[in-house]
Amino acid sequence: MGEEQKLYKKLKESTPQIIWNRIENLSLPGMPDLLGYNNSGRFFTVELKVTKGRKIRFSPHQIAWHVQHPNNSYILVAALGPRAVNRYQMFRGSRIMELVASGLKLDACCLGLGACRLELEASA
Repeated sequence: MGEEQKLYKKLKESTPQIIWNRIENLSLPGMPDLLGYNNSGRFFTVELKVTKGRKIRFSPHQIAWHVQHPNNSYILVAALGPRAVNRYQMFRGSRIMELVASGLKLDACCLGLGACRLELEASA
Protein backbone atom coordinates (compact mmCIF):
# COMPACT_ATOMS: atom_id res chain seq x y z
CA MET A 1 0.00 0.00 0.00
CA GLY A 2 1.38 3.40 -1.01
CA GLU A 3 1.85 6.28 1.41
CA GLU A 4 -1.09 8.28 0.00
CA GLN A 5 -3.32 5.21 0.32
CA LYS A 6 -2.24 4.87 3.96
CA LEU A 7 -3.04 8.56 4.51
CA TYR A 8 -6.50 8.09 2.96
CA LYS A 9 -7.17 5.06 5.18
CA LYS A 10 -6.10 7.00 8.29
CA LEU A 11 -8.26 10.00 7.32
CA LYS A 12 -11.27 7.80 6.61
CA GLU A 13 -10.92 6.04 9.98
CA SER A 14 -10.64 9.43 11.73
CA THR A 15 -13.73 10.92 10.06
CA PRO A 16 -16.61 8.42 10.31
CA GLN A 17 -19.23 11.18 9.93
CA ILE A 18 -17.94 12.12 6.47
CA ILE A 19 -18.81 10.24 3.29
CA TRP A 20 -15.69 9.92 1.14
CA ASN A 21 -15.32 9.24 -2.57
CA ARG A 22 -11.88 8.68 -4.05
CA ILE A 23 -11.50 10.41 -7.38
CA GLU A 24 -9.50 8.59 -10.02
CA ASN A 25 -9.88 10.95 -12.95
CA LEU A 26 -7.57 10.72 -15.94
CA SER A 27 -9.69 13.06 -18.06
CA LEU A 28 -9.39 16.04 -15.68
CA PRO A 29 -5.76 16.42 -14.55
CA GLY A 30 -5.26 18.19 -11.25
CA MET A 31 -8.58 17.13 -9.72
CA PRO A 32 -8.07 16.47 -5.97
CA ASP A 33 -7.93 12.91 -4.63
CA LEU A 34 -11.07 13.00 -2.51
CA LEU A 35 -14.60 14.34 -2.60
CA GLY A 36 -16.11 14.58 0.87
CA TYR A 37 -19.69 15.17 2.03
CA ASN A 38 -20.38 16.20 5.63
CA ASN A 39 -23.48 16.13 7.86
CA SER A 40 -24.18 19.79 7.04
CA GLY A 41 -24.83 18.77 3.43
CA ARG A 42 -21.64 20.36 2.12
CA PHE A 43 -19.26 18.98 -0.46
CA PHE A 44 -15.52 19.68 -0.36
CA THR A 45 -12.36 18.29 -1.91
CA VAL A 46 -9.12 17.12 -0.32
CA GLU A 47 -5.77 16.68 -2.05
CA LEU A 48 -3.56 14.15 -0.25
CA LYS A 49 0.18 14.74 -0.12
CA VAL A 50 2.98 12.85 1.61
CA THR A 51 6.43 14.38 2.05
CA LYS A 52 9.69 13.48 3.72
CA GLY A 53 10.89 17.07 3.85
CA ARG A 54 9.43 20.56 4.10
CA LYS A 55 8.76 20.91 0.37
CA ILE A 56 5.51 19.61 -1.14
CA ARG A 57 5.36 18.63 -4.80
CA PHE A 58 2.40 19.73 -6.90
CA SER A 59 1.81 19.34 -10.61
CA PRO A 60 0.96 22.50 -12.55
CA HIS A 61 -2.54 21.02 -13.03
CA GLN A 62 -3.02 20.63 -9.26
CA ILE A 63 -1.94 24.21 -8.66
CA ALA A 64 -4.27 25.48 -11.39
CA TRP A 65 -7.19 23.49 -9.97
CA HIS A 66 -6.82 25.03 -6.51
CA VAL A 67 -6.37 28.53 -7.95
CA GLN A 68 -9.62 28.09 -9.89
CA HIS A 69 -11.47 26.40 -7.00
CA PRO A 70 -10.26 28.16 -3.82
CA ASN A 71 -13.38 27.51 -1.71
CA ASN A 72 -14.18 24.25 0.07
CA SER A 73 -10.89 22.71 -1.01
CA TYR A 74 -8.15 21.45 1.24
CA ILE A 75 -4.68 19.92 1.06
CA LEU A 76 -3.84 17.34 3.72
CA VAL A 77 -0.13 16.68 4.15
CA ALA A 78 1.45 13.80 6.04
CA ALA A 79 5.04 14.57 6.99
CA LEU A 80 7.16 11.44 7.32
CA GLY A 81 10.42 10.96 9.10
CA PRO A 82 11.84 11.45 12.58
CA ARG A 83 12.04 15.26 12.26
CA ALA A 84 8.31 15.67 11.53
CA VAL A 85 6.95 17.75 14.42
CA ASN A 86 3.34 17.88 13.24
CA ARG A 87 2.73 14.74 11.25
CA TYR A 88 -0.66 15.78 9.82
CA GLN A 89 -1.20 19.32 8.58
CA MET A 90 -4.09 20.67 6.54
CA PHE A 91 -4.17 23.81 4.41
CA ARG A 92 -7.00 25.56 2.60
CA GLY A 93 -6.82 25.26 -1.17
CA SER A 94 -6.97 29.06 -1.44
CA ARG A 95 -3.40 29.12 -0.07
CA ILE A 96 -1.91 26.84 -2.73
CA MET A 97 0.53 29.43 -4.07
CA GLU A 98 1.86 30.15 -0.56
CA LEU A 99 2.14 26.43 0.09
CA VAL A 100 4.11 25.90 -3.11
CA ALA A 101 6.48 28.73 -2.16
CA SER A 102 6.85 27.99 1.58
CA GLY A 103 6.13 24.30 1.99
CA LEU A 104 5.55 23.17 5.55
CA LYS A 105 6.89 26.48 6.88
CA LEU A 106 3.42 27.87 6.09
CA ASP A 107 1.00 27.93 9.03
CA ALA A 108 -1.60 25.19 8.60
CA CYS A 109 -5.29 25.73 9.28
CA CYS A 110 -5.28 22.43 11.20
CA LEU A 111 -2.65 20.39 12.99
CA GLY A 112 -3.42 16.73 13.68
CA LEU A 113 -6.19 14.51 12.36
CA GLY A 114 -8.56 15.51 15.18
CA ALA A 115 -8.41 19.17 14.19
CA CYS A 116 -8.76 18.21 10.52
CA ARG A 117 -11.89 16.20 11.35
CA LEU A 118 -13.46 19.19 13.12
CA GLU A 119 -12.67 21.52 10.22
CA LEU A 120 -14.05 19.16 7.59
CA GLU A 121 -17.19 18.38 9.59
CA ALA A 122 -17.87 22.12 9.92
CA SER A 123 -16.87 22.95 6.33
CA ALA A 124 -19.42 25.34 4.87
